[in-house]
Amino acid sequence: MHIVQLSTALPKDEYSTDELLKAFPCKLPDGVKQNVFNLGVSTRRLITQCDSLKPEKVMDEKPFLDLCKEACQTAMQEAGLSAKNIGCLIAAYDANPFLTPGLSQLLVPKLGLDSYVRHVNAQGIASTAFIKTLELAGNYLAVHPEDNVLICVSGVSSYWFQNQVQGLTEVREIGKINEMTDKAKREIELRKWVATMQYFLFGDGVAAAVVAKSDKGMTVDRITEVTNVEEKDYLAGYARLACLGEPFKFGFRSHLDREIPKLGVKYTGLALERLFGKDVAKMKDVRKWAIHTGSEKILDALAEHHGIGREKLSESHEVLNEYGNLAGASLPFIFEKIVSSTTFSKGDTILMLGYGWGFSASACLLESR
Repeated sequence: MHIVQLSTALPKDEYSTDELLKAFPCKLPDGVKQNVFNLGVSTRRLITQCDSLKPEKVMDEKPFLDLCKEACQTAMQEAGLSAKNIGCLIAAYDANPFLTPGLSQLLVPKLGLDSYVRHVNAQGIASTAFIKTLELAGNYLAVHPEDNVLICVSGVSSYWFQNQVQGLTEVREIGKINEMTDKAKREIELRKWVATMQYFLFGDGVAAAVVAKSDKGMTVDRITEVTNVEEKDYLAGYARLACLGEPFKFGFRSHLDREIPKLGVKYTGLALERLFGKDVAKMKDVRKWAIHTGSEKILDALAEHHGIGREKLSESHEVLNEYGNLAGASLPFIFEKIVSSTTFSKGDTILMLGYGWGFSASACLLESR
């Protein structure tokens, strides 16, 4: 199976970290600002910025669908295909103004695909979404080798992270939060701090890929994944609904645990061990690494632990800096940046490594042939 074409799409509105600091609902202490700068994000694109939802406002799905449509149509056109050449659509996403129907159902008419086309939604996989969609595409092509599969991976998270900070009047420094003795109040203040980090970390973007049993593009060699080694590991990072005790009212809770960098190292290590088996030494021969853009700290921790030179994952740092954490779309964005700026020889490899909410990690080895 080959990745025949990969394309990306970004919202037109770009915001620098400094601009978002000025737009934030309250003044942040110097310590919290330093936490923000340590994320390693300078700019990002956003579909929607913080806006009042009082009275109740139904979120608009059109900008989200238009961005997905742009990425998918570009991928098909640059691959020399039309909608009638697509045998299967795989859509992966986290945030969507619609809880149901899913993204694939909404994209079928939007892209002009046949109403009988096979399609599937993969929701909530977050950072490992692209690798999972490649695995699903491979399974489909094993049965339908003459078909083309269109993959759409959304990294649009602003529906969550731009809106959850509305009305904040104070965000405390993490050291002061840890000193609080009242557990309930400490939890509330920690939620505010986490929401603030998410506001400044996540950007919006969509990637689309055409994959097929072809002799064009990079070959997908091997894929491995690992999830929830310990039963409660999924609680390290999540987004979930909460009840507010009023008719038609629901809340939103999200969490990023301080253990995520440590879990990232552990889980990616397990995925790589499974990928290479007894040939772990072959990791040194990998030409380029595409590592999910969790944050600057997490990228550095993984590079140090796995012995990866910064030059081999420079594109991961660049995507984080320019676009923020793009959730599931981060890996295809990094992959596109790598293949568009690097000349590969036969046998050269790229290793994609995703980890995060789930808690999960996936690894995918691609080879130039």
